[in-house]
Amino acid sequence: MIRRVKPSNIGLQLFFSLLCFTGRLPPNDMLTPLRSLILSVATIAGLATTASVARAQTPAPNIITLTDALTRARQYAGQIQSANLAVLLAKEDTTQVRAARLPTVSAFNQYIHTEGNGTPSGVFVANDGVHVYNEQAQVHEEMLAFFRKAETRRALAGEAVARARVDVAARGLSLTIIQNYFAIVSAQRRFTNAQRSLAEAERFLDITDKEEKGGEAAHADVIKARIQQQQRQRDVQEAEVSIEKAKIALGVLIFPNFTSEFSVVDDVTTAEIVPPIEEARAKATATSPDLRAAKLSVEAAGYDVTVARHAYLPSFSFDFFYGIDANRFAVNGGRGDEANRRNLGYSGQVTLNIPVWNWGATRSKVAQAELRNSQAQLDLSLAGKTLQGNLAAAYAEARAAQQQLELLRTSLELGAESLRLTVLRYTAGEAIAFEVVDAQTTLTAARNAYDDGQIRYRVALANLQSLTGSL
Repeated sequence: MIRRVKPSNIGLQLFFSLLCFTGRLPPNDMLTPLRSLILSVATIAGLATTASVARAQTPAPNIITLTDALTRARQYAGQIQSANLAVLLAKEDTTQVRAARLPTVSAFNQYIHTEGNGTPSGVFVANDGVHVYNEQAQVHEEMLAFFRKAETRRALAGEAVARARVDVAARGLSLTIIQNYFAIVSAQRRFTNAQRSLAEAERFLDITDKEEKGGEAAHADVIKARIQQQQRQRDVQEAEVSIEKAKIALGVLIFPNFTSEFSVVDDVTTAEIVPPIEEARAKATATSPDLRAAKLSVEAAGYDVTVARHAYLPSFSFDFFYGIDANRFAVNGGRGDEANRRNLGYSGQVTLNIPVWNWGATRSKVAQAELRNSQAQLDLSLAGKTLQGNLAAAYAEARAAQQQLELLRTSLELGAESLRLTVLRYTAGEAIAFEVVDAQTTLTAARNAYDDGQIRYRVALANLQSLTGSL
């Protein structure tokens, strides 16, 4: 921890040090210069201390690798958080289904008042009296629920589907992160190329200025060189804006609070070799979250059919009651001659409901469940074909980008040599300014094309690794 010392304290320390060293106060004619000297020294010391504190408190910029960006995105991105909430919802569904198979306990509280007419029951003969009190604890259980496990299995399958969709969201997010990450790398490389092109344009502008002053070049050459130099300045400015925009796009996804104060690692040149297609296909099929989610959806749809068919079966329930159902709100006592009656007790009942006719509603629900099962199987087939198509496209993109790298490297070398020779020819009076400008433009395009080719290969390889679960 750095302790900041006030300038006034430094001045006082210097003054008292001088006093202790001499043993007496200085003369009056020396106080004013001495005071000024002490204040100057104190001010300089205070500024130095403040600067050191500022340097110590300035946070270093974050350096993000592609792996860091993917990890941060899975932690902070809204898509992943929504998918995780869906998992929690599915987990609660499982809890509710399991609880439905267990006995339930409830407290039944009721008071019934019937108009009196001089009879024990009152106006309504179905009632037991003018005043009826019901205070009972009730235990209810659906006995056949112990044997119906399809509801629980369907809920578990739905929870597994939700978990698989977290991986689906993460993989889709990974593709976005890869694109945004290497967009920053591309913008940074274009900025570097723009700076190099600007230096070359300024060098040619200097050559034309000297040639014009020596009477060996026309003023039109100077104008052409200056136009080229100004264009390269605009390219540098545009590259800076592109870097900032690319950082903003990535920063929104990988930080809990918005920031663009970070830098990324340019690891384009360390890309791996494209794996064999059979190996990539096997890994993609084994690790695909889309396939896993589709298979689990088919399983859940099968349980939907089973649950719908349960409506054809009878229900068998048991109820147990304990409490009072009496004309007085008391454990003992009743009407008139029933003063010693015991009101507290229990009763039980067993109910068997057999479905007979419901106008085809159950059959319609079963048909709906079967159609959902067919749709889930169709989605599974489509997911498999989509995976194979995406894998083939990513593999073809990676191979094509890899094959073009050597051609792009050769073009870059030829462009650099062409510019060197053209400048030499111009200084020898054998070329015009337009040829030099054209060579500069060609070299700039070759640099950008080579960098774009490297980034294209790196992005294609990263997408392929994402599809195969290697990233």
